Amino acid sequence: MKARAKSGTAADRIWQLLVALVMDSRGDWRRKVSELTGMPFSRWRALKRLVDAPLTLRELAELMNTDAPATTVAVNDLEQRGLVERRPHPDNARAKLVSITAAGRRVMDSTRSIADHAPAAISELPAADLAELERILAAIATHSEK
Repeated sequence: MKARAKSGTAADRIWQLLVALVMDSRGDWRRKVSELTGMPFSRWRALKRLVDAPLTLRELAELMNTDAPATTVAVNDLEQRGLVERRPHPDNARAKLVSITAAGRRVMDSTRSIADHAPAAISELPAADLAELERILAAIATHSEK
């Protein structure tokens, strides 16, 4: 990982370092997911967001941080693959709900077998540092759930 964080507040610099660490270390795992599923990683990302509950296209686009046309293209592809289905929204006649199918769940289950190990920058930290990092990240996660 390249240390790119050089300006801004301490919080900004820490955030930039965290983002760089994650973005720079996930390429192998993402490639393995794409190879196993036979589809672009963006399709897996969409499926992942549908595992817990159906979403409208707008909700899915917001969760994926993509625009409506890109989300529609992804959902069309997933629908053609039999991994999602669209149904009328029960409360909004203008919206459709997108839900994962049994085949989509099988795809998601199959990707659980792909190891997603921590990069050396984390796994090689001393135990005390790992414990402190875990405590800090748990506090961040708790704060973001509020």
